[in-house]
Amino acid sequence: MDSKEWHQVIVPKRSFLQIDLKEIWRYRDLISLFIRRDFVANYKQTVLGPIWFFIQPLLTTLIFVVIFFRVAGLSTDGVPPILFYLSGLALWNYFSDCFTKTADTFKANEQIFGKVYFPRLVVPISIVLSNLVKFGIQFLLFFVAFIYFYATGKQVEPNMHLLLFPVIVLVMAAFSLGCGLIISSLTTKYRDLYYLLTFGVQLLMYATPVIYPISMVSEKYRGWLMLNPLSSMIEAFKFGFLGQGYFSWFYLGYSLLVTIVVLLLGVLIFNRTEQNFMDTI
Repeated sequence: MDSKEWHQVIVPKRSFLQIDLKEIWRYRDLISLFIRRDFVANYKQTVLGPIWFFIQPLLTTLIFVVIFFRVAGLSTDGVPPILFYLSGLALWNYFSDCFTKTADTFKANEQIFGKVYFPRLVVPISIVLSNLVKFGIQFLLFFVAFIYFYATGKQVEPNMHLLLFPVIVLVMAAFSLGCGLIISSLTTKYRDLYYLLTFGVQLLMYATPVIYPISMVSEKYRGWLMLNPLSSMIEAFKFGFLGQGYFSWFYLGYSLLVTIVVLLLGVLIFNRTEQNFMDTI
């Protein structure tokens, strides 16, 4: 018999603890295709196209200025309200988009998963990366506003902590990925979780200092608010760029630790679910 040298041999996973990062790296071209698909499909048949990346956060910011700043009279710690809300929304939108879309991985891709083999983690990873492109565009909007208010002498006091910006984005991406993997795995059996997800994310936004400064929260409840890993990341972002906010190395370390645990747990649960999810979905 002629001997053949196979370039790749597909074998079933022996354990849900088995995580092959090299295999995921070999499928990086597929990740690129998924990123392009997600980016193009969202605005393919729209008139304004990618301009919606700017319009959506801008309109939301204007609504927040009217409702929470003008009507409700919520403080922004002296920071121009437009800049304050843009800073919180940029990070929050990135988290919520990654979380909700990753949580629908198995349901949204069941047709592909049932026909073609590739590492299933490729899909949620591509979602996080494609949303990073959207975040970059929205961050550009925030940065333009930041430069304008800084140049006009408004109460904007950037400091060296803004160098933590890439780390904050990386940790937030990992946290949203981990949370999404857990929910995605659970929704294969409990569909109700996905219907509750949108409502839960909206509630979570009010438990995160996005539309209000943490200085408004009394010392009695501030510690509870900081147990939310997102709180310290958003506050550190605001503190670095705006000079206002609550910065704590302790809570940033706590957020990093929680993120690592959630991400590892999410990957392990996802690996276990993908072995037999076609029987339950």
